[in-house]
Amino acid sequence: MNDVAPTPALLAPLVPGSGSEADERRRQGLRRMKAVALSLLLLSAVVYVVTLRGDGVVIGYVNAGAGAAMVGAIADWFAVTALFRRPLGLPIPHTALIPNRKAALGLSLQEFVTDNFLSEQIVRDRMRSAQVSMRIGRWLADPLHSERVVTEGSKIVREALVRVKDEDVAALVVEAIIPRLLEESLSPVAGQLLGEVVRDGAHHGLVDLGLAELHRWLVENESSIGEMIAERAPWWTPVWLDERVGDRLQREAVSFVKDVRGDPDHRARQALDNFLLELSEDLQHDPDTIARAERLKRRVLAQPQVATTTVSLWNALRRALVESLGDADGPLRRRSVAEVTAFARRLTDEPALRDRLDGFLADAAAYLISNYGDEIATIISDTVDRWDGKEAARRIELHVGRDLQFIRINGTVVGGLAGVVIHALASLA
Repeated sequence: MNDVAPTPALLAPLVPGSGSEADERRRQGLRRMKAVALSLLLLSAVVYVVTLRGDGVVIGYVNAGAGAAMVGAIADWFAVTALFRRPLGLPIPHTALIPNRKAALGLSLQEFVTDNFLSEQIVRDRMRSAQVSMRIGRWLADPLHSERVVTEGSKIVREALVRVKDEDVAALVVEAIIPRLLEESLSPVAGQLLGEVVRDGAHHGLVDLGLAELHRWLVENESSIGEMIAERAPWWTPVWLDERVGDRLQREAVSFVKDVRGDPDHRARQALDNFLLELSEDLQHDPDTIARAERLKRRVLAQPQVATTTVSLWNALRRALVESLGDADGPLRRRSVAEVTAFARRLTDEPALRDRLDGFLADAAAYLISNYGDEIATIISDTVDRWDGKEAARRIELHVGRDLQFIRINGTVVGGLAGVVIHALASLA
């Protein structure tokens, strides 16, 4: 297959601003500066020719200056032109440097950027001095900006949640989570967690909730206890006796639950705490308890309903989140905006928080540079390598050529001055 050089249309996206109004302004500026430089060269040539046969000291100086100015202008024209193309189309060695050596140019740019910009310390210092956290805080402090962040973030999260398929969740549970749980011994971890919960008293709220619900049920279902007693009593006991026994049991149960509920140091609570602490120790250190717990774990995880239940729970959670995120006036969106705004105020008011966030961002940037800096820099050489040589030279000249014309102008002026000085020294000799 023949190699096809990239067309300007294909190359244009690789060069910023190609085909834009900015390019047209650069093109006009380049043409003007080329015209100025060429005019000086022509002026020098005309002056040189006019004064070539002239007599007099002043004419000699003018002729010498004009000749040297022509030489300087031509030499600098050659030097500038040789960067982008062959002067006058002649196959002169070491000309058209950019088209012929664009690969080496790309590598040189890559090395320059890597050595001078993609340095870990430079990136750290730049991230620190940029005060990113302060800028983020000031921007988010505006309620309109906070609401915009929450709105856009809600759209992204909703779209991501909707795109998750049930079969993917089931596959994740069956193929990844359950096998991992079967491999790992969960009893020691569960025992340690249970011990921490009991020692911190984190379970007391759950116990109080259970006691409150049990007390409410006993009070509201007084007849249920009597009915259970009547169903299980011998046939020969009288009904009045069954009713009295049921009433007494109901009153004692209500009284006991009420006592336990109202006394944080009740013996029943202490007995429960002791039982849970003992269970936590056995789950960590008793082989029989560990074995029984692991068998129970395997029996539970072997049930096909585990994956089905997990998917159902996920769907319920997803529906709730999608609906909440889609409601612009809902509590979740309002709370999110309030939290983002509060975080912005903390960023602007707390220097310690800003220092921590800036440090985290600097560490993250330094990590990326130290581990992937070389790969990032290869974007330069890879991009330049894809460019067509002539088109790349034209584009580069469009961006820097106007400034390079000052070399030609300065060469003309400096050459003329040098010619005057040399003529003066020759006259003195």
